[in-house]
Amino acid sequence: MKRWLFFAACLLAACTSEPRWELVWEDDFDGVSLDTTIWSRIPRGGADWQNTLTFDDRCYEVRDGRLVLHGVVNPDPAADTVAYWTGGVWTRGKHAFEGGRVEIRARFGSARGAWPAIWMLPFDGAAHPYPHGGEIDIMEHLNHDSLVYQTVHSHYTLHLGGADEPPHFTTAAIDPADFNVYGVEFCRDSLVFSVNGRRTFAYPRIETPKEGQFPFDIAYELLLDMQLGGSWVGAVDPAELPVRMEIDWVRHYKMKE
Repeated sequence: MKRWLFFAACLLAACTSEPRWELVWEDDFDGVSLDTTIWSRIPRGGADWQNTLTFDDRCYEVRDGRLVLHGVVNPDPAADTVAYWTGGVWTRGKHAFEGGRVEIRARFGSARGAWPAIWMLPFDGAAHPYPHGGEIDIMEHLNHDSLVYQTVHSHYTLHLGGADEPPHFTTAAIDPADFNVYGVEFCRDSLVFSVNGRRTFAYPRIETPKEGQFPFDIAYELLLDMQLGGSWVGAVDPAELPVRMEIDWVRHYKMKE
């Protein structure tokens, strides 16, 4: 057995014993607007995940105890040349997640070119620039799939040939028409992913002479975004829009002493 397989098996077994978790923070979106002490709307950028984002209120709702992020055909092409508008929020500069377990209960519509994501980047991006500080993709969904991707990225996986030693992603089956709970646990020597409380994937810290294999013992920000289109998800079918992503709650747990 390869050494990383041994580590992965041991760490997944260790983290599957039920720890005593204590809820330390949550947002259940029970208000009438987004809590701007925690969340900000994500500005548009050049990357595929960011190039249709808008601040327009038509892509954001807080109602019925849920945050709703919309993906729509651009209703004002004279003022904005992008084909589509999408909503996304993050906790950048406002709220950090460090250690413990992070869970998000969410549901999203399916459409060709739809790419809702729940993910994490270093809270202090200046001290931990991408990709050296790592990226944790708690959930990504593509098109009409009945599965989600759960992935880690780092300097080691992207630039040093370490994507397969140890494997850096998995897929997990879901019912895309229903709410599901997506989670990640920050264990001392691994990240452990879950869907609906069932462990799906463990990414272990291993011994390697290559740098940056496990940068995940720092504070992270959380991103929730309803993206449309891109080189990975493919082209958008505007006839299948609008599409939306609903977030019921976000919770952060720490293990009791």
